[in-house]
Amino acid sequence: MRNQLVFLCLAAGALWALLVQAAAGAERTFDFGEAREGQVPPGFRSTVTGQGKPGQWKVLLDDVAPLLPPLNPQAPHVAKQAVLAQVSQDGTDDHYPLLVFDDDVFGDFTLTTSFKLVSGQTEQMAGLAFRIQDEKNYYYVRASGLGGTFYFFKFVNGDLIGPIGSRVVITNGVWHELSVECKGSQVTCSLDGKPIILRMLQDNFAKGKIGFWTKSDSVSYFANTRIVYTPLENPAQAIVRDTVRKYSKLLGLKLFVLGADSKTTRLVGSVDPSEIGHPGAKAELDVLTEGLVYYGRDGASVSVTLPLRDRNGDLVAAAKVIMKSFPGQTEQNAVARATPILRHIQARVQSLKDLVD
Repeated sequence: MRNQLVFLCLAAGALWALLVQAAAGAERTFDFGEAREGQVPPGFRSTVTGQGKPGQWKVLLDDVAPLLPPLNPQAPHVAKQAVLAQVSQDGTDDHYPLLVFDDDVFGDFTLTTSFKLVSGQTEQMAGLAFRIQDEKNYYYVRASGLGGTFYFFKFVNGDLIGPIGSRVVITNGVWHELSVECKGSQVTCSLDGKPIILRMLQDNFAKGKIGFWTKSDSVSYFANTRIVYTPLENPAQAIVRDTVRKYSKLLGLKLFVLGADSKTTRLVGSVDPSEIGHPGAKAELDVLTEGLVYYGRDGASVSVTLPLRDRNGDLVAAAKVIMKSFPGQTEQNAVARATPILRHIQARVQSLKDLVD
């Protein structure tokens, strides 16, 4: 019995640790070597803002300095590396090729890339687009070799607004580092490690996709791209986190909604974020479709799965509450213990949209 109590205490403590870990920063590095030479990197989509056709983006090999200095001073200072290149030379002035990363949406982050201005008669520019909603709504920061400027702009409903920034000498044919940091509505843009645009306030878009940007006939290369970010929390996950904080003795909490075919369920909220998206079992489906209540017991713990209804009384989710058992535990008093927790959750759920984006 003592061992069971120790296990339950450890499990309850681990719940909060999992939720804190989920809120911590994550990092992603973009390895353009994953794509074949001449191809677009996986997860990216080529599009355009303004006039003309989308840019021609592809992976090719170029000499790039390594991220870490070589251990041997005699080693080469550059090496052939897969880089991302925009090689279209459409000289239209109102022509902004975009390569959008479609696989994720980011809120707070630091995005860093190396870039090299290669050529261009009309323009020689390279930039990062961020908090992208669509081709007519996003922020971007770009370096101009011909103009000698480092500027932030934004498109809002197709209208170009800006610039904000400074005049800076940007050498053609040399690798530079460009970085964007977003914290809420504060945006900082840096060039070669130096903040040029510091903590400006931009509140049009709270989150969005990221991408690479050029203008007109600019031929530009990008490499060594990485993003450090705070993972966005879906509404159901926020509800789970707040509920576990309020009911600290809970051993577990899971929220399920119907799947795409209405004959399956999927997990949208859990103390273990790695479970998100997993299918539920028959019990969760019965709760969601028939309004049943399920009770289960597993050693020193009990679970109660209850129907979660919206403000109109319609079934929108199944809430599985996992609690510590005790001598004399019955299904009736387990349901009674879980009911206040369900009411706490239900107070925040006016519709299905309060659980899923």
